[in-house]
Amino acid sequence: MAKEEITILTIEIRFEQDVVLTRQRVRQITELLGFDSQDRARIATAVSEIARNAFQYAKGGKIQFWVEGESPQIFMVSIRDQGRGIPNLKTILEGKYASNTGMGLGIIGSKRLMDQFRIDSTPEQGTVVVMGKNLPKRSPIVTTKRLAEIANELIMRSPENPYSEIQQQNQELLRTLEELEKRQAELAQLNRELEDTNRGVVALYAELDEKADSLQRANELKTRFLSNMSHEFRTPLNSILSLSRLLLDRMDGELTDEQEKQVKFIRQSGEGLLELVNDLLDLAKIEAGKIVIHPNEFEVSELFGALRGMLRPLLAYNSSISLIFEEPVGIPTLYTDEGKVAQILRNFISNAIKYTEKGEVRIAAKLVGRTVVFSVVDTGIGIAPEDKKRIFEEFVQVDSAFQKRVKGTGLGLSLSRHLTELLGGNVSLTSELGKGSTFFATIPISYNNSEFGAVVPDVNWQLDQSRLPVLVIEDNDETFFTYEKYFQGSNYQLIQARSLQEAQLALEMFKPVAVISDILLKEQNTWNLISEMKQNEATRDIPLLVITVINNDKKALELGADAFFVKPVERLLLLDNFNKLINTKRQQKILIIDDDQVSRYLLKQLLAYTNFTILEAENGREGIRLAGEENPDCIFLDLAMPHMNGFEVIELLKSDRATSNIPVIINTSKVLEEEEKRDLARRTVAILSKDPSRKDAIARSREALLKAGLVLEPGEKNHG
Repeated sequence: MAKEEITILTIEIRFEQDVVLTRQRVRQITELLGFDSQDRARIATAVSEIARNAFQYAKGGKIQFWVEGESPQIFMVSIRDQGRGIPNLKTILEGKYASNTGMGLGIIGSKRLMDQFRIDSTPEQGTVVVMGKNLPKRSPIVTTKRLAEIANELIMRSPENPYSEIQQQNQELLRTLEELEKRQAELAQLNRELEDTNRGVVALYAELDEKADSLQRANELKTRFLSNMSHEFRTPLNSILSLSRLLLDRMDGELTDEQEKQVKFIRQSGEGLLELVNDLLDLAKIEAGKIVIHPNEFEVSELFGALRGMLRPLLAYNSSISLIFEEPVGIPTLYTDEGKVAQILRNFISNAIKYTEKGEVRIAAKLVGRTVVFSVVDTGIGIAPEDKKRIFEEFVQVDSAFQKRVKGTGLGLSLSRHLTELLGGNVSLTSELGKGSTFFATIPISYNNSEFGAVVPDVNWQLDQSRLPVLVIEDNDETFFTYEKYFQGSNYQLIQARSLQEAQLALEMFKPVAVISDILLKEQNTWNLISEMKQNEATRDIPLLVITVINNDKKALELGADAFFVKPVERLLLLDNFNKLINTKRQQKILIIDDDQVSRYLLKQLLAYTNFTILEAENGREGIRLAGEENPDCIFLDLAMPHMNGFEVIELLKSDRATSNIPVIINTSKVLEEEEKRDLARRTVAILSKDPSRKDAIARSREALLKAGLVLEPGEKNHG
């Protein structure tokens, strides 16, 4: 709130004439502050509308004018009344309120005319409206001395006759009408130009349609040509490979060392070309619909045995990689195209070996519902987030130091995706740059067999490696959207599973830090899944929260659920209980980075209700050091600090892997630009202003800490 010495003017609204006086005074003040005529009219209109509401609905009120801020400076107005309050304020602000008196339009219109607008209304206690307009950039800084001069000048100016104010308003309306007529003429001219352009666009579309038809015919010819040229392409290549093999086997006499080297080069080039041709022909056949599926019964263990023998030679050049096939357990006999499944896995495995320098490539299969999820896990270079979406496209190869050493067509993964989809399944992947990748192929147990009725989950989960995954088993998108809003800005990423099958697939693909589950899904319930999770050694320790419409907490807790809520659950209650289940650390640390000792003291007083260990840093460099050494659970950060400001501290924290996941709460008195707010909102949990109101500050800090994932337990305060 502004200081008393820079308050410009205070007006009491007692009579209807005072509303007109207010408009006159606003016009005078804004003129003295350097606003142009249009802004003066906007501000005067906004203030007089709210003043009229105060007189009409509350029989009076009080208006104050002041200037606050440094860069930019803002002309502020507050209108306070002692009326009955506005019971439908939310509806009015959303633009949904229909009023015979026009009250809703006045509030909405005033809000649009100003840069800042805040309204608080309490039943039987009145309404407070605070509005602000940024001073023009070209205007000089308004000092305390200048404000005093403006206040004195206002005293010297006597209020004008109300009729003069009406005449002034009429002149403004006439100028506005002239401007509207001018713009209407410009719009008419623009419409004529758009009509001409539209005719050109129609002609262009007709030409593009013709080109598209031509390209479609050319593409069909290309596909038919490639799919029908299998014999013509492969015959000469096979001849080259066979003849080179004869030469290398010395069937027609010895070769010199140089001749042997040349023949080997010919053979390697032929093998590479044959691989490319085979992949191209397979893709062309798929596009032309000429790929035929030959389903047969086979065991996954037998498939793994064949692949093990087939792919082991690929490791001959690199003994630092282990090729591991996990023994499949509990998987029934598959009825699908064994050759296609082998080709899919062969592409995945050879790709993993190419991009793994040391470690292992592990192949596994797990039963999920009526599908088998094949996984190929490597410890290779990993895939950057921006490359994940295009890795299954044709001719895509990830740039890396390995690219110079390995050969490839960029078609293997794309072909695997097409083949998997032909079998009724889908492919997916998870990866972390520098740590490795996992490729998944989900394939139905039975190909096109109505007996099983296999439904393959169509999911596209993209895991964010910088956040902790939380699996949400919920088929209602609106409810999931609500949960996402609850956790917005936190370190948790919510992954939605709409069915039991998707939930089981998710638990196979990644290990969530927690599971939030509904009970009633479409034609399904999750009771058995809850029981299975708590009996399975791999998932029993994952915290499980049940949130549902049926009040059956006893059964849920007996099956192993860690917490139970009835829908709808209150946001802070959910976050608080969620954090208690996730955070198993006995002592939580808070780091305060602020150069002002008084601010640090006041913040520690706000946190006195908790049992946090509180660390302090009086500058950015010390804060960076403590963050790296102490690994705090959360950081409160000021922005306006000498030598290294808060923006620089955030940049350094987020660029260091050791500190990038520490939640940051901004606690500052700096007035932020909109662009700064948007940038900070993406990288921090919350933005708090240093507020002298202890009650509001405690509530806001409590909510921010819950979003940061901390457990708020009352206790004695510790200082570090």
